[in-house]
Amino acid sequence: MATPFEQGTEHLDIQSFSKAVQFMKDCNCTGVTIVGVLGESNRLMDIERETLIREAVRVADGMPICVGTSHPGTRATRDLSQMAEDLGAAAVMVTPSREPAPLPPSKMIEYFAKVDEGISIPIVLQDHPASTQVNMSMDLVANICAQVPGVAAVKMESLPSPPKLQQLRALLNDPEGTNRPDVALLVGLGALYGAYDCDAGCDGFMTGFAFPEVLQAMVAAKDQGNRDDLHAIFAKWLPLIVFEQQPGVAVRKEVYRMRGLVESGTVRHPGGELSEWAGYALNDVVQRVLGSDGVDLTKPLTNEDVWKL
Repeated sequence: MATPFEQGTEHLDIQSFSKAVQFMKDCNCTGVTIVGVLGESNRLMDIERETLIREAVRVADGMPICVGTSHPGTRATRDLSQMAEDLGAAAVMVTPSREPAPLPPSKMIEYFAKVDEGISIPIVLQDHPASTQVNMSMDLVANICAQVPGVAAVKMESLPSPPKLQQLRALLNDPEGTNRPDVALLVGLGALYGAYDCDAGCDGFMTGFAFPEVLQAMVAAKDQGNRDDLHAIFAKWLPLIVFEQQPGVAVRKEVYRMRGLVESGTVRHPGGELSEWAGYALNDVVQRVLGSDGVDLTKPLTNEDVWKL
């Protein structure tokens, strides 16, 4: 989820944040992740993190809240994870940070193990080299899962995701090797390869694409074994999925604003704001995907809205 800021002051807009969390609950999401890459975690102070976690847990009222707690320091990551648990989070999302000299596999495993030792809630291991510049082999990810029992899911965002997903699944299901078939494999990257990630056997999506109803419909089609429906939904929404994948978070925050979830799409400085042309193009692609007959974006989409061609 995005972190909304007031235009001009860049203060947290808690009212918009609460509204966005409630919207996801109304969409029957199985959970939300806050203070991640889309949440501009690198531009938040610790007191702001605390405020966001408290409010998300309060509004969610039972819907699981996962909190991004990654930090270059192991102690800081553990402390932030402990804070998230103390405030009612259901899980934390952790990814390693780039070091001047790449960490050896043993040190990478230690990083996750020390975080796990400090908390009793599950860890989502995020593999997102585009933001971290840390590349982990699937063998390393499987070894982390094998040696850190608190890792309950992997958020796969390294490319190419479908074959890597299949490789990791095979490693986790090896009774003579990793033997962690209980680890869920989730995919992100705005669902950019969503249909093929589903074909490869992902368990679901964990990403900030601003239309969770579409992701739910894709997962439902996958679970029902209906590949034609899965790929039809993916093809319909792919232009918007691709457009949202531009660098930065400005485009996606603007979609949040278009959906009535936030008052402003403000990105904290020095993050880039939406250009006038990008705003025009975004409106155009939304209209082309959804049609021009007045779909109310501020309400959860119906199945007809998701499917309509």
